[in-house]
Amino acid sequence: MTSRLHVHHVPAATTVVAGPPVLFVHGLASRGRVDWPDAEWGTPFAAAGRESFVVDLPVHGASFRPGEPLPPSAIVELLQEVVRDAGGLVDVVAYSLGSRLSWDLLAGGGVRRAVLAGLSPRVEFGSVDLAAARRALAGGDPPADELTRMILGMAQLPGLEPAEVLRLVEGLAREPFDAGRVPDLPLLLVRGADDQLTVGLDRLAAGIPRAHYLEVPGDHFGVLHTRRFQRAVTGFVL
Repeated sequence: MTSRLHVHHVPAATTVVAGPPVLFVHGLASRGRVDWPDAEWGTPFAAAGRESFVVDLPVHGASFRPGEPLPPSAIVELLQEVVRDAGGLVDVVAYSLGSRLSWDLLAGGGVRRAVLAGLSPRVEFGSVDLAAARRALAGGDPPADELTRMILGMAQLPGLEPAEVLRLVEGLAREPFDAGRVPDLPLLLVRGADDQLTVGLDRLAAGIPRAHYLEVPGDHFGVLHTRRFQRAVTGFVL
């Protein structure tokens, strides 16, 4: 792999390849093999004749720390490197921040079909009060607003460098989500029924000609490991 992102590769376990590789993209404050563990994703996909590429986004897992804010377009370029290394055509399965980035990735070609879970059409990283988050990180009072408190709490999860995560959020805020950039490919949009961050995803799906919309049990952080979500993804991609 020539990509600057750390990539975990799971080869197909069959001699007959059943479709293009699958690119898995994780959410904020996580890492590839946490959101997409082999036992739940890579191994069953391999048994079905599909290889998987599971990335760690910048600042996460074993990927690099850029030391400067990266806008979504710069991270999408890194994902495009993975697509090229995987042969130039992939299916995408993504969650939360991974879905936000993959939305833009779809516009650049090289994707056959995609599952985007936990995509928020209305909550913007630009709404995060980074100054308040940084003051709190330095020992000041907690941020006043709920979104900033949530992002700060995620940035302080074990294995992360909080200042780097906040710098990443600063970069993500530079390019708002463009709901008008409608992808022209088979698309499954998935929302947890109790997920307040993704309210409005059904309306977004309704305006995309080739999109399907699905609600599964759970909140924003509980969707990924539900059996219904896993069945929906495998049924759509495999």
